[in-house]
Amino acid sequence: MDFITQFPTLLLIFMRVVSFFVVVPIFSHRSVPAMFKIGLAFFLSLTILYTIDVEPLEIDSTYFLLLFKEIITGLAIGLIAYIILSAIQMAGGFIDFQMGFSMANIIDPQTGAQSPIMGQYLYLFSLLFLLSVNGHHLIIDGIFHSYQFIPMDKQLLAFGHENTMEMILKSFGAMFAIAFQMSIPVVGSLFLIDVALGIVARTVPQMNIFVVGFPVKILVSFLMLVIVIGPMIFAVKNLFELLLYSMRDLMTVLGQS
Repeated sequence: MDFITQFPTLLLIFMRVVSFFVVVPIFSHRSVPAMFKIGLAFFLSLTILYTIDVEPLEIDSTYFLLLFKEIITGLAIGLIAYIILSAIQMAGGFIDFQMGFSMANIIDPQTGAQSPIMGQYLYLFSLLFLLSVNGHHLIIDGIFHSYQFIPMDKQLLAFGHENTMEMILKSFGAMFAIAFQMSIPVVGSLFLIDVALGIVARTVPQMNIFVVGFPVKILVSFLMLVIVIGPMIFAVKNLFELLLYSMRDLMTVLGQS
């Protein structure tokens, strides 16, 4: 088959892949050049074109509906992955609130919005861990195999189906649980520090707890982070597994009739 005949099909594949790269973690980061995203999406689309078994499509009245559907599909798959990975920033936000760092947010270079300091640190640390275990290959593998779950010629997606809503709610619940698991060692320790400082304030009224308590909580927080950074990595590993499972489950429920 010549390239002209396959061009409408290639365009549909390209729109799904490039919209996926717009929001998915790692590839959507602002430090990744737009030219690289477009080039990678194009060559990956060529690979998918000559790999999947699909009949050549023609530009007709339903083609633009399929084009819009491909964009929505790519955005939905990438967005669920981004939301799941945001649990790391959520855990950092919990820690910052207890440390007293919530008043000193920084600008997230990816979104341009304010982000908690510890949340941004843990998020970048997790992205490096994801790259070290070749997790980005699994993310690309997810969009590659999405055509097995959501055929290209399928015109409608099951967004309103009850299974879709149930799957999204379960994924969000698991995301909050992992964020709580990551933050509870530090947050629980700081809660005990607050209780101890409250007792000291009642027994030694002459001591200025507000002056003493802030550096003590920061010191304890960093000591706890050094101690629990290993278990946090295991929690991040579970989060990566949830990310991949959520992508697969979302593609499964969207592709159902």
